[in-house]
Amino acid sequence: MSFTTRPEIRGTFGVVASTHWLASAAGMGALERGGNAFDAAVVAGLVLQVVEPHLNGPGGDMPALLWIEEEKRVEVLCGQGPAPAAATLAHYRGLGLDLIPGSGLLATCVPGATEAWLRLLRDHGTLSLEDALAPAIGYAQNGMPAVARIVDTIAGVRELFATEWCTSAAIWLPRGDLPKPGRLLANPTLAGTWQRLIAEAKAGGGNREAVVDGARRAWREGFIAEAIDAFCRDNEILDASGRRHRGVLTGADMAAWQSRIEAPLTVDYRGLTVAKCGVWSQGPAMLQQLRLLEGFDLASLDPTGPDFIHLVTEAAKLAFADRDAWYADPDFVDVPAATLLSRAYAEERRKLIGATASAETRPGAPDGRAPRLPTLRQAGPTATDGSLGEPTVGTASRLFPIAAGDTCHVDVIDRDGNMVSATPSGGWLQSSPAIPELGFALGTRMQMFWLQEGLPTTLAPGRRPRTTLSPTLVLKDGAALLAYGTPGGDQQDQWQAQFLIHHVDQGMNLQEAIDCPAFHNEHMINSFYPRPAKPKVLALEGRMPSATINELERRGHAVTVGGPWSEGRLSAAGIERGPDGMVLKAAANPRGMQGYAVGR
Repeated sequence: MSFTTRPEIRGTFGVVASTHWLASAAGMGALERGGNAFDAAVVAGLVLQVVEPHLNGPGGDMPALLWIEEEKRVEVLCGQGPAPAAATLAHYRGLGLDLIPGSGLLATCVPGATEAWLRLLRDHGTLSLEDALAPAIGYAQNGMPAVARIVDTIAGVRELFATEWCTSAAIWLPRGDLPKPGRLLANPTLAGTWQRLIAEAKAGGGNREAVVDGARRAWREGFIAEAIDAFCRDNEILDASGRRHRGVLTGADMAAWQSRIEAPLTVDYRGLTVAKCGVWSQGPAMLQQLRLLEGFDLASLDPTGPDFIHLVTEAAKLAFADRDAWYADPDFVDVPAATLLSRAYAEERRKLIGATASAETRPGAPDGRAPRLPTLRQAGPTATDGSLGEPTVGTASRLFPIAAGDTCHVDVIDRDGNMVSATPSGGWLQSSPAIPELGFALGTRMQMFWLQEGLPTTLAPGRRPRTTLSPTLVLKDGAALLAYGTPGGDQQDQWQAQFLIHHVDQGMNLQEAIDCPAFHNEHMINSFYPRPAKPKVLALEGRMPSATINELERRGHAVTVGGPWSEGRLSAAGIERGPDGMVLKAAANPRGMQGYAVGR
């Protein structure tokens, strides 16, 4: 490509890229104050909870991939909370449900994002709890300029807030009015929650790590857990089923769970090692795509041509069919991950990629096992216009219009080479009513479970739902090379595969790879309520050549064309090593006019 929307940022001190300019600036500020990449990621992540409340919140979830330079090691930080103890199949079926509603309290897992950010700060950071929270508290107390998408989201649920979720109206409809784009929007209740958390943590005394652990205890066992327990127990909330239900999350569930560290899953691709979270996430679907695609000469293909788009789309369909048939929490389900990621398995599956668009969902049979898929819902209200959304508010009535809930992402590299890729999400302002004492909502990730018996992702207490959240780290010769990711639900690991191919196979720099026209298919079972599938649907950005669109339609794809800048919200940060030292680089998505990369 000869043109990019902005330069690829380069420097030597540090870089931060995220889905919001204020988070990127706050993360860079942490580096400037002497913090490391882990501090900067925490600061940026906590700011994202305030400045993108329609995309994530304290009550959501967060996986991250960490490169610890001193130890030359990748860690997965799992901030995905499990289903509560009372979240039994019998209970939900007894309520007359065949799907877990996509909004309200019934879909609430143990919230994991904030606990995970605090663990990262304790284990690898250097800043104090007070310093790490200061930027987020400042924006919550004094206000942040509301982006247009926040206002659009609130407008979509305005009647719901005004008539049913009044605790949310108190925060997001100040004085009963919609906030205005660009005007300051504050959440002083959330600021007070963080200030109280700091005070209670410091009251226990001790060193920096002890104070952070005190904050984690206050979250899991103290005033925050108590408020969540009472809210779920005492309130019947209207949800996307069209009925009112109490939540099943309790303080005991909060106290019993902590974020944890795991090993990543990896595959080799073109001499690189690509690392993702485990099969409790959809991340390995990107690894399976790479296994399938390494058998083709992608460097010779036009990235906006029909051959490239058809090939990548058909590989994605096969990988996501395996996701839907096999991926689940490996603590509860024997997932054949090694076989799914093997070259031998990919070689057999690659033979299924034909010259025309496949119409079937075709999971494989790893190790001779028979796959089992849930009952499919054909078509339905999911995005086909290349929008950034995930359908996370249901369709039961006019109070639950389809509203675009989404996700955030942040990448950081410091001058020592430490690296973080994190994808926080959930706890959206439109996911469930705000807890009045705390100023934030709970997440709805449990909508990714099924209420059908015998599936890998059947609802069960203590299980993690198979999340769509999927950060990425890439290594070369045992050293960190690249951190990147994107919001986008089922699209995340489609857009990320395209980005890596553009960068590695087709020689684009980070910004070129992000700016390149993108696409996604909706052939798989949607991860979000009401769980539709759209066989053969392929969404393209409007910048794709008309000849490409016509040829893809001739090959049988059901093509929809969105706006010219409608696909993906990637950010990325990388390292170039040379004889004179390291050069750090970063790039961010121009779509939506929010993401920014900064560095020096």
